Amino acid sequence: MSHRKFERPRHGSLGFLPKKRARRHQGRIRSFPRDDKSKKPHLTAFLGYKAGMTHIIRDLDKPGSKQHRKEVLEAVTILAVPPMIVVGIVGYVETPRGLRALTSVWSSHLSNDVRRRFYKKWYHSRKKAFTQYAKKVAQDKGASIEKSLRRMAKYSSVIRIIAHTQPSKLPFGQKKANVLEIQVNGGTVPQKIQFAKSLLEKAIPADTIFAQDEQIDICSVTKGKGFQGVVKRWGVTKLPRKTHKGLRKVACIGAWHPSRVSYAVARAGQKGYHHRTEQHKKIYRLGKSNLTAAGKNSGSTEFDITDKDINPMGGFVGFGLLKEDFIMVKGSIGGPRKRPITLRKTIIPQTTRNALEKVSLKFIDTSSKKGHGRFQTSEEKRKFMGPVKKELIKAAKKAAKEAAKAGSSASSEKKKEPKKPKASAK
Repeated sequence: MSHRKFERPRHGSLGFLPKKRARRHQGRIRSFPRDDKSKKPHLTAFLGYKAGMTHIIRDLDKPGSKQHRKEVLEAVTILAVPPMIVVGIVGYVETPRGLRALTSVWSSHLSNDVRRRFYKKWYHSRKKAFTQYAKKVAQDKGASIEKSLRRMAKYSSVIRIIAHTQPSKLPFGQKKANVLEIQVNGGTVPQKIQFAKSLLEKAIPADTIFAQDEQIDICSVTKGKGFQGVVKRWGVTKLPRKTHKGLRKVACIGAWHPSRVSYAVARAGQKGYHHRTEQHKKIYRLGKSNLTAAGKNSGSTEFDITDKDINPMGGFVGFGLLKEDFIMVKGSIGGPRKRPITLRKTIIPQTTRNALEKVSLKFIDTSSKKGHGRFQTSEEKRKFMGPVKKELIKAAKKAAKEAAKAGSSASSEKKKEPKKPKASAK
């Protein structure tokens, strides 16, 4: 039996096998937080879209650390979270094989955003989704809905709402809404149903579910990298330069017997577009839409009182100008911009010092992300650079137009003056 000269840990974790493409484009919640009936009914998840990243400066509150009460610079991710619309309620029954859906209740009015989700090709369809259901509810004046809710209250143990996003409020061209089931925790089953019923056909903003300085879990699908070799996919070491038939390979993929390749051997294949759940991401800011008075200064802090919103100069690269509510989360998040990101209340109760720390931001960077941004706002740039060429041309055209207008008015006044009679020649 052969031996190796040096020992070292294996390359890449086997805990993420199989490394294959995710089945869904949207992050999936596999388990919700444990239900506490002593609390009031509340929602446990939300759906947003990744807009981009920036950085912030804050004072660290960490006694015992060398950085305590010193300024630290941290990367943050901005998530666009327009209010979600509640369109349904689902009741689940516990069985030995897991949860089974008992019955569901839908809103009688569904927007085209969510109805597009039920079709592969909206423009080829007859657009009949839920028309019969709405007609039935209108005929019996909601009796069928009340019957389903009574059955749900009698037999169900888990209540979830069905909510969809509003992509029409975002600056990219998506028209089909993303749909998410959100579990209702707290209270008894009748209380949960009453709470869910009160939300039907209403918009729920993100700040009614999450709070400032709260730690949340994020479910997302990572950036796809396609089919990659072992060096990029697993991080194995390249072979020496003079190696025969290539050097970005694994030299030995196993012994003669057993006569098959072990699953633990690094092989080429799919990299990226994997479903991942990242726990304990701290919320640094819950911002309002910049179309409201509260959101006009969403990029300002107590120390930096410049009037600016969260958008960097020129907007987020590849996303555009964010005009809706947003959540600022510490660190990076899996997936490219515009991808739907699922946010969930953390499953593990947070009691650590980092989790309980109160975050106070001193500065939020809003310089351009398309290069080495120098200015935080367009007013600051104009004050430093002076008027640009196009502004001078515009001012010159305006002045010429006003001069021409003044000349034409003067000539018209001359024409209106009465002519003096000519003196008769004697």
